[in-house]
Order: sequence, then C-alpha cells, then structure tokens
Amino acid sequence: MIRTVIAALALSVAMPATAQTAAPQAASQVTYIQAGALLDQPGKPPRGPSTIVVRDGKVAEIRDGFVAPEAGAALVDLKSQFVLPGLIDMHVHLWGIGGDPMRARLVEATNDEADDMMQAIVNARVTLDAGFTTVRDLGGDPRGIRALRDGIARGDVEGPTIVNAGRMISVTGGHGDGTNGLAEEFADAVHAHQINTCDGPDDCRRAVRAQIGLGAQVIKFAATGGVLSNVSGGLGRAMTPEEMKAIVDTAHGFGRKVAAHSHAAEGTKAALEAGVDSIEHGTFLDNETIRLFKAKGAYLVPTMIAPVTALAQARSGVLPPATIPKAEAAAAAAMASHRRAIAAGVKIAFGTDTGVSKHGDNAREFALMVNAGMTPAQAIRAATAAAADLLGRDDIGTLQPGTVADIIAVRGSPLDDVRRLEHVDFVMHRGVIAHRPAQ
Repeated sequence: MIRTVIAALALSVAMPATAQTAAPQAASQVTYIQAGALLDQPGKPPRGPSTIVVRDGKVAEIRDGFVAPEAGAALVDLKSQFVLPGLIDMHVHLWGIGGDPMRARLVEATNDEADDMMQAIVNARVTLDAGFTTVRDLGGDPRGIRALRDGIARGDVEGPTIVNAGRMISVTGGHGDGTNGLAEEFADAVHAHQINTCDGPDDCRRAVRAQIGLGAQVIKFAATGGVLSNVSGGLGRAMTPEEMKAIVDTAHGFGRKVAAHSHAAEGTKAALEAGVDSIEHGTFLDNETIRLFKAKGAYLVPTMIAPVTALAQARSGVLPPATIPKAEAAAAAAMASHRRAIAAGVKIAFGTDTGVSKHGDNAREFALMVNAGMTPAQAIRAATAAAADLLGRDDIGTLQPGTVADIIAVRGSPLDDVRRLEHVDFVMHRGVIAHRPAQ
C-alpha cells in the first residue's frame, strides 16, 4: 500500500516536470540516397537509377536519376547497389540464447533475466545488421521484450522495430507450458509464476488480458503441440475450439491481432474458424485447411527454416529425446504442405522462427520459399508489403512519400538471385544509418 502511494505521488510530480523539460525538436535531418536500382513497391518492377530523399526519418520524395543533395543534406552513394525496403520477419524470438539449444539448456539454471536481456540486445543488433528493420517477437520474457522494444524506439540501443507478443498462451501441458519435463521442485517454482497457461474459455480470456497488461501488442497461442517442447504427445490439436475462440475474441476486442502456433491440420482448421490473423508453421495442410485460409483471408507464416534446423539439432543429440519424433514428422511434412499452400494462392508472410535457427541468418528463409514455389519477387513481397499488411501497417514495407525510411541495399538484383539478401551491405532504420558497406 505504501509503495503504491509513493508511486502515485512520484507520477503526479514527474509528469508535469517531464512536460516542462522536454527536449526541443531536433533540427531537420535530410539524407539523399542515390540508388542504382530501386524496388520501391515490392511486387512491381524495380525502377532504374533513383534518388530517395529522407527527411526526419521518413521518405519525403523519390526522384528519377541521381540528384545532387541540397545544401546541408547528407549523401549516401548506392549507385552500384540494388535498394529496397527494410525486411520484416514476422516470427522471431529475440530473448535469450538462440540457435544453440545445448548452450541454452546448460545455462538455464545460472542465467538471470539480466543475462538474457544482454543476449537479446545482441540478437536485436545482429538482426538489424542482417537487413530486418521490423520483427514480430512471438515469445519471450514479457517485461524484458517490452523494455527492449521501448529502448529501441527511444534510440537507447540499436535494433529493429519490435512488435511483441509476450508469452505464448498455452493449455496446461501444452507447447507453452514451462513446467513440461522439469523436476518437481523446479516445476513448482515455474508454476508459481506462470500466467500464460489456461484451461477453459474463461481462463483463456484471463491469460490474454494478462499478456496485454504486460505490454503485448499481438497475442500468440499454441493451437497444437510443438516440436521443441519437452513433452511427448505429438503435434496434434491441444486447445479446444472454444478456448481458441475466447482467445481470439478477447484479443481482437483489445485491438490486438492473433497468431496461432499450429502444426496439425485439425488445430489449424479450428484456429482459422476462430478468426486468427495468421497461422505460424502450418506443417500439415489439407484441402479443407487451404480452403479455410482463403475464405478467412488469413496469412500463413511458414517458418520453413525452423523444421530443417530443429531436425538437424534433434539428430545431433542437442535436443531432449521427446522432440526427436516430432522434428522428424514436421520436417517430412512441412515442405509439401507449404508448396500446396503457395500453389493455391494462400497469403504468405515471411517468418523464420529465428531463435530456433541462428540470429542473423533470417534471410536464408528466402531460398527455401523459392524452392517451395514462390518467385523471388513473391518471396521479397512476403517480407515487405505482405508482412506490413499482416501487421496492419501502411507506413512500412514499401518506399513512398510518407513511409518510414527503413531502407536496405545489396549487391546485384535479388530478383535474379534471392540469396543476395543473405548479404546486406546497407541498412537504414527510421532514417538513421545502422550499417553501411566497409570502406
């Protein structure tokens, strides 16, 4: 009670002071970017030599040819490069160690949240350097990811813009239950602090509200079992349709979009019927599921690199034994399912599940998408304009007057060889240069 009163008094004093001492608006920052080729609207043909004028973190105009900068403006020479909007990864896990499950398990009992935050800061920077200027973080410490999100937004640390989900909502014993496979004393400790598990529609509404209360901008739930959870039971549907509907309706009521982790077709169908905005993984798809995707207008985020990585990790012995048959099943089915979805015209948004794979390797997903039947142009659009659409954003994903100046450049056209996106030479995030070619 005393602490609550003190906090309230502090806020009442600090808020007026903050308003009085706000920093004056910074002088106008202008940058001219001369691009050899420019893909300003992914899905359409690229432009030839062009100049992007960036003012105060946004694209002000795009001119044909190489335009000399106005007095006082900075010049970025990318005349030998292919320029396009910053990439968007719709499924990452920035919190803690990623891509090294053995190391993560070894330090689980000794690392504090502060250690995980330091690693998340590194992961965010590596992700930005790889050309990903916006990410949707779909599972990590809720308070930590919110703090990292806000720290990046303020400019305290460098990283991509984060849209965060907090903890994935799961039924007891499901893919997101942190007590799975733990010894009793550890399971009891985890259970005492775990608020993301729920059983029954009312309890699942509570779980959604709890994550929103912790700052979640999007809600994720586990419709089915998962490969990496240390529990047997396969990849079948875990939640009831009623529980899924309660989650989706509650999240939408708060203005949050909803992503459903789902492998089995039965779980994907129930999640689509419940009204989810995206299905993550979609490993086992049948004709009825694909029909529902198109009828509902939902996106598939295939995360193709995840089952490939998980299978290699399982076979090498760095994952618990319970994960091995699940990894085998997911890897065997995923590519065929994704090919069918792409051929049928299901809406695809780029996502990697990075954290399973190594941070900074996100762009390896592009080659897998092309192998599954997408053209390079379609794969790039999935990581720009389509991903922005799934986020409900019209100020990222393209380069037009008024959009955020999230801009990258590579050597050579990724429309000819999509693997060129695995080596990004230049990154601008919100009008600030974060990475440039070595001189």
